[in-house]
Amino acid sequence: MPTSLTLKNIPDEVYRRLKASAESHRRSLNSEAIVCLESVLVPGRQPVSERLAQARALRLALPTQRFEPKDIESFKREGRK
Repeated sequence: MPTSLTLKNIPDEVYRRLKASAESHRRSLNSEAIVCLESVLVPGRQPVSERLAQARALRLALPTQRFEPKDIESFKREGRK
């Protein structure tokens, strides 16, 4: 069951940054605070920025060859044999 937490004496700059981050991600302050805490405290969760960087690196590693629609249809038929 979820637990409630009240934070006191949050520095003004931290509050401003949290509020700006929440607005940019279209989240409530509460949801943004939870996301921030999870990204630091929950082991094994990778920040979105790291996942995006990995995806971009993988995309760059792929061959630059583009397939025409007729090639794709050919591959589909070939795989059904």
